[in-house]
Amino acid sequence: MTVALAKAGIDRIKPHMVSGAANTAPPSAVLLNSNESAFGPSPIARDAARAAASSIERYLENPDHILAPAIASHFGLDAARITTGQGSDDLLARLARAYLGPGTELIRSANGYLKVPNYAYANDAEVVSVADDHFKPSADRMINALTDRTRVVYLANPENPAGTYLSGAEIRRLHAALPDNVLLIVDAAYEEYIDAPDYEPAHFLVEEAKNVVMCRTFSKIYGLAGARVGWMYGPDDIIDTVRRVGLTFPVASSSAAAAIAALEDEAHTRYVHDANRKGRDWISAEMQALGLGVIPSQANFILVHFPDMHKSAEAATNALLQEGVAVRRFASPAYGDYLRITVGHMRDLRIARDGIAKFLDGGV
Repeated sequence: MTVALAKAGIDRIKPHMVSGAANTAPPSAVLLNSNESAFGPSPIARDAARAAASSIERYLENPDHILAPAIASHFGLDAARITTGQGSDDLLARLARAYLGPGTELIRSANGYLKVPNYAYANDAEVVSVADDHFKPSADRMINALTDRTRVVYLANPENPAGTYLSGAEIRRLHAALPDNVLLIVDAAYEEYIDAPDYEPAHFLVEEAKNVVMCRTFSKIYGLAGARVGWMYGPDDIIDTVRRVGLTFPVASSSAAAAIAALEDEAHTRYVHDANRKGRDWISAEMQALGLGVIPSQANFILVHFPDMHKSAEAATNALLQEGVAVRRFASPAYGDYLRITVGHMRDLRIARDGIAKFLDGGV
């Protein structure tokens, strides 16, 4: 006799990423697959992490006590309404544990962040995936999908893996249609990269509403993906709930030290933002010049469409792996003809561009 799974929904959890021909390819020297910052963290953050490692034998008691004031000071927020975790995914999982269960539903954009349904399934909740407009979420369709079982509406803004976004006006319209007992989660992991003039910082709505939270991370523009530090801003009662269902010591001492130092080095953050925008514009134009489609992105990656079934995204990904370049493909059928390229250093983007050009010319 085997032990039964505690929750039947766990059987519904499936991988959301495709590995490609990793078993036969050489080790990748150019990593453009996981939306990490190729520009790395601030040197100040590295030094802070090293210094904190001298007491690594100790737990970090109550990381919110030191991280929340630093985050609040940097972004002009209320420290009491901030909590932290092991990346924003940890916080998303906690929100799902707290607010979803049997007989409830989570609404999300059908081709949005592909990991989110798994958090609902792990709590025996249903997922309502709403059709989008060429990978851009539809506020109207989300509103039309609301039922008395809806407990969470999830939106990544910008979305991953497409890089599309909703304006502040669209998100406010979505929120205005939600009942008070429905939680709107705005996952703003890539907010620091945005330059669209109609985008509204997610914390504006959080400060005006009682049923909106914003999740953020140090994994992207701050270059601390391996440190695993995320944070959430929300109403007092929701913050208290998320703290209650967290781990006893959710953030490592060296990670917290690196995050605080990263906030202080604003020059490095501006450098990464500007380098990302330059690289994003360049690789987008180069892909289009090769006859490929590109979804306009507000993040640190682009989604590239391969329209020719004889020169497929899957074949291109495997060809790039043979050249030592790693990009990302996804398990969802909607992304079958697409691959995602993280914006890296210009030299790495040129290598990826040349590899794709070689593939399209029949040289691989």
